Amino acid sequence: MQIGAVVGYATATVKHAGFVGSKLLIVQPLKGNGEVDGDPILAIDQIGSGPGMKVVISSDGKAARQAVGAKNSPVRWLVVGVLDG
Repeated sequence: MQIGAVVGYATATVKHAGFVGSKLLIVQPLKGNGEVDGDPILAIDQIGSGPGMKVVISSDGKAARQAVGAKNSPVRWLVVGVLDG
């Protein structure tokens, strides 16, 4: 798990079937001190996160696939929580 900052939404005219019904967010991973930690990633969100929020993300692909209900989904990152403050 890692902390990240939601920097925007991703939209697509055509989605893989494993992404249908899930909101896609662009999340910038952060180090513990708030510095940028790599490139932004695409994460699914089912808890109502949005731009400007700090979130906890997980790269557990199996959990993400279970969340979308598709064993063959290419989803890798999942928002699992929102940080207060």
